Amino acid sequence: MSRTPQTAKTLKVGVVQQAVANNDKQLSWQRSAEQVTELAEQGCELIMLQELHSTLYFCQQENTDFFDLAEPIPGPATDFFAILAAKLNIVLITSLFEKRGSGLYHNTAVVFDRQLGMVGKYRKMHIPDDPGFYEKFYFTPGDLGFEPIQTSVGKLGVLVCWDQWYPEAARLMAMRGADMLFYPTAIGWDPADTKDEQQRQFGAWQTIQRSHAVANSVPVIVANRTGFEASPVKGDNGIQFWGQSFITGPQGEILAQADADSEQNLMVELDLSRTEQVKRIWPYFRDRRIDAYEDMTKRWRD
Repeated sequence: MSRTPQTAKTLKVGVVQQAVANNDKQLSWQRSAEQVTELAEQGCELIMLQELHSTLYFCQQENTDFFDLAEPIPGPATDFFAILAAKLNIVLITSLFEKRGSGLYHNTAVVFDRQLGMVGKYRKMHIPDDPGFYEKFYFTPGDLGFEPIQTSVGKLGVLVCWDQWYPEAARLMAMRGADMLFYPTAIGWDPADTKDEQQRQFGAWQTIQRSHAVANSVPVIVANRTGFEASPVKGDNGIQFWGQSFITGPQGEILAQADADSEQNLMVELDLSRTEQVKRIWPYFRDRRIDAYEDMTKRWRD
């Protein structure tokens, strides 16, 4: 197939992978800010933090006291990170436990654009309810849809963690013109899992997200937390967050990947012109049979 040269358009993107030791939000913000600053000083223009980076992953247990960790938007967290993004002149993707109203909470990603402050947010749409991940107890499913957030560096398709398992979410973001897909994440192993099972789980997780890059011809950026967090429930092991944050190009190729067990920053200079090149070679959107997909809106084809 012919490959028509395109004018290069590059963007340095960064990911911060961290462990969280406690629920001291101000301390967590300062620690994150140090790493964001380090990346910005290396030339990063767009940086993402992991899911619920302000606190421990409290969803291992259903406990009404943990609703005290939530805060409104705007609020202290958004004020802090808006100032940081403006100071460093970057686009910054953060994640927080949003208190929308009394008894109404969301798992929300917030985007800040340089001196413009907060320019958009995304409320997690797919909410898990599994052992160690009791998120339905805390989070109302999002109601903002799959809408990319326009920034000075492009249209960002921001999704959150469990959303990453759903091709429909990535597709709808791409169909609305997202230039890149982002997944702030908190996922890990049960320490009792065998090494083989751990590798199967990680392999599935990375593969599904790489496939979103392939199917939509856009880069995918993933930030996961790392470290062990003990379960507050007696007899449970806790979660060993598997880190391994990564960045892909528009054909799913791994451009950078973090370690499993250490705090680490990633930085990649993306050539965004490759998205157009790849879409010309692999025109998936041209060949979609939209006349034959109406059953996709059903729960099941009975």
